[in-house]
Amino acid sequence: MTVDQALDALLKSYTQYYDIKREDVTPPFTAEAEFHSHDEQFFLVKTAKLSEAEAHEYVFFGTADRLDAPDVEQMDAVAWETGLSRVKPHAYHRSTDVVLVLLADTVTPEAMALVKRLRHYKSYRFTLNGWSHYRVIALETSTGKLTCNRLGRPLRKLFRNITKELADRTTASEKNP
Repeated sequence: MTVDQALDALLKSYTQYYDIKREDVTPPFTAEAEFHSHDEQFFLVKTAKLSEAEAHEYVFFGTADRLDAPDVEQMDAVAWETGLSRVKPHAYHRSTDVVLVLLADTVTPEAMALVKRLRHYKSYRFTLNGWSHYRVIALETSTGKLTCNRLGRPLRKLFRNITKELADRTTASEKNP
């Protein structure tokens, strides 16, 4: 599986709920995805509003042939700062999460260890106006090896399904050229 195949499969899985950008993205990223949700709860009629909440998520896709620790540090800083710059906290803001997806043919052991340690969090007015969490996941496409930070663990299921699907497709095409 190549980096481009993995990126295409990931973007395809994100298109149902996210707005995908492949042009005019923040450098050094290849693509970005945005998710916005607004929820309101009413009591009997719309004029009796019980609650209102907004949630946002910004996903940054970084690709490379070889990913090492300085590359991870650079993409980490840019993703977090760019994601935070898009936050607009207010009374009904619940959360704005930032996700960094790293895809590379090879990932150095130092970069894998760094991805596991990455952690950012920000609260707005002591969480009265919401918070921001940070998830990171890295995929080495040549081996299918995954690594993530603690908050990125739920993303592993999505990545395993994609790597399995791509591996099945590759073996099928090798058998039937």
